[in-house]
This record gives sequence, C-alpha cells and structure tokens, in this order.
Amino acid sequence: MAELVARAQMLIRRPAREIFNAFVRPDLITKFWLKGTTGPLGRGARVEWQFMVPGATERVNVTAFDEPHHLAFAWSQGGLSVDLKFSEQANITVVSVEVRGFTNEGGADAVMNATEGFSIVLCDLKTLLESGHSANLVRDKAELIGGSHEI
Repeated sequence: MAELVARAQMLIRRPAREIFNAFVRPDLITKFWLKGTTGPLGRGARVEWQFMVPGATERVNVTAFDEPHHLAFAWSQGGLSVDLKFSEQANITVVSVEVRGFTNEGGADAVMNATEGFSIVLCDLKTLLESGHSANLVRDKAELIGGSHEI
C-alpha cells in the first residue's frame, strides 16, 4: 500500500528567512498558530506546544534545521513527522509542508484533517506576514473543533 502523506503549499510574498523565523520564534508562532510554546525551535530542540484547541498539546523534537530552507520535526503523539521547505525567488517564497507517519487504519481521514489544518495555518501566516494582521483563521477553526462556538 502507498504511504499516506498530507501536503499543503502556499506562496507568501515575503523572504524565506522571515517565514522560517515565524515558525521558529515563540513571539511569532503564537501570532498565527499556537497559544504557547516552551521555547524557540533550533537544531535538536525539544519543546512543548500548546495549540489553540483547548487541551491540545504536543511535544516537538526538531529533526532538521537548515535556516532558512528546511525545518522538520517529529510529534510525540501518533508518530507523525512534519517537513517544511521554503523556496525563495525574489522575496517570494513557496512554503511546502508534508506530514508523514499516518497509519492505514483511519489514515485517510487523518491525512485530510492534517491537510486542512496546515492549509489554514499557511493561509493565516500569509495574511499575517503580508498584511501585518492575523485573520484569526487558526483561532476560529480551534473554536469549532473545541465546540465553543456552534451555529
């Protein structure tokens, strides 16, 4: 059976270094993706992330750190690995995300959820870096997941 991989990609009109730093620095990643983190990402770093979904946390172990081109980390839960690549040309960067390690049972749903999640993260990051303001896309999705906002 073929490996299950979630993929998302976004063109962001900013230099790769700026986008890379948005994932690495606690003061930036908490503007679009996380509620909190125990520290910055760096070569071999191990940190705990608190997501915007109530009660959702993850221990992150950095497995690749090639600033500003490549960042990869493993999540402690579920055996997933996340690989981010940053390809820049003339201050326009394509950010590519691949998530691997899904099991075959329930894997298709998990791949769809990861693809949706990272697409929302990249869209909110794009909005933040290009306009200076988060669109609260991740925060609003977290409210839906957490059940704190129903229509």
